[in-house]
Amino acid sequence: AERELPFWQAITASPAPALGARQADDPRSRQAEGLHSRRSLVTSLPAEVTGALLTGVPAAFHGRVNDVLLAGLAAAVAWWRGASFAGTTPYGSASFAGTTPYGNGWAGGSAVLVDVEGHGREEDVVPGADLSRTVGWFTSMYPVRLDAGAVDWDQLCAGGPDAGLAVKRVKEQLRAIPGHGIGFGLLRYLNPRTRPVLAGAAPAQLGFNYLGRFGSAGALGAGWEPVPDAAALGGGSALAHPVEVDAVAMESAAGPVLHATWSWDSSLLSEDQVASLAGAWLAALRGIAAHVGGGGGGWTPSDVPLVRVSQEELDELEADL
Repeated sequence: AERELPFWQAITASPAPALGARQADDPRSRQAEGLHSRRSLVTSLPAEVTGALLTGVPAAFHGRVNDVLLAGLAAAVAWWRGASFAGTTPYGSASFAGTTPYGNGWAGGSAVLVDVEGHGREEDVVPGADLSRTVGWFTSMYPVRLDAGAVDWDQLCAGGPDAGLAVKRVKEQLRAIPGHGIGFGLLRYLNPRTRPVLAGAAPAQLGFNYLGRFGSAGALGAGWEPVPDAAALGGGSALAHPVEVDAVAMESAAGPVLHATWSWDSSLLSEDQVASLAGAWLAALRGIAAHVGGGGGGWTPSDVPLVRVSQEELDELEADL
C-alpha cells in the first residue's frame, strides 16, 4: 500500500476553500466541544427520480450509484460557492470553470475535497480473504478530490449534455482511487512510516456516506425492519466535518425514496446556507436523471482499459454508432 502514498499526498496537498465564513478548526477540537453546534435537516427525492438514480442512471453510464450522487454533489458545491459569493438564491444562472483532476491547487477551480465513507469490505486487500461468513461493515473513510468541470448550471439542471459530462468526469476521478480507498486509512493510521506524512493532510470540508437501499419490513423478513425515523441519520455524534451528508434509499409504496440527512456546524454555516446547498444537490440529481431519461449516458475511458482513448474520442465513437 505504500506505493499509493504519492497519490494520497496529491489529493490532500492543498486545503479546500472554506464552506462557511471561515476555515473550520481541527476536527478533534470541534469534537471536544460536544454536540452543541450540530444542526441537521432531512431532504428527500420522490420515488420516480430515486428509482432512476439507483438503476437506470448508473446503468446508462456503466457506473455505480456513488458516481451519480457524488457527481451531483460536486456540481452543486461548485455552483453554491459561486452563488453564495454573488449573493444569489437557488437556482439562478451560474457557470463555473473546471480544473484538471488533481491539478494545480484550488484557486479559481470548482473542485471539492470530500471524505467518502465506505463499507471497507475489500477482499483483495488480503489475498485469499473470504468475507462471505462475516456480518457488518469494516467502515473506511478516504478523501476524494472531485471536479464536475466547466458546466452550465441551468443546462445541467434541465438535463442537458452538461449533466452527462459531470457524471463522466466524476466517475473517472472515482475510478482513479486505488482499492476503493481502503489504503488511505492503512497509510494514515496504521503504517508508522507513512502516518506522519499524512498527518498534516488538508482536511475535507464535506463528509459523504451513502448507506445503500433498504427494503420494507416485509421484504427484510421476520425480525428485521428499519428503525423508526431511519431516514434521519447521523444525529448522535459530534461532527468531523463542517458539513456531513448521510444518504439512504428507503422503500415506499411508490418505490425507493432517497433521503439525505445534512448535518452541519452552526458556528460556521447558517441553516439557509445548508438548505441552499442541499436544494442545489437535489436539483443536480434531478437534472442527471432527466438527462438519462432523454437518452443520455455513455462510456468513459476506465470502461475500456485495454486501449488508450480520451473521453472526447469515446464520445465521437459512440456518436458514430
